[in-house]
Amino acid sequence: MATQIVMDLNGDSRYQFDPRDAEGVARAEKRFKELIGSGFIAAERTPAGDSRQVKSFDPTAKETLFFPRLVGG
Repeated sequence: MATQIVMDLNGDSRYQFDPRDAEGVARAEKRFKELIGSGFIAAERTPAGDSRQVKSFDPTAKETLFFPRLVGG
């Protein structure tokens, strides 16, 4: 299973999908595009345990974290 983790003011929400399920992948890709479009930043965990920012959907990523852009003031 792959997981999308969305951080927000309330904590986090987790959405899991099976990369072999076309419907689940379509929902996950739609969520990815909507979150990126609304200003979230996406990062995937690498096999070494680090994270790297991503700008396109990868259905094979085990874990994608979305967090809102920080605004300084």
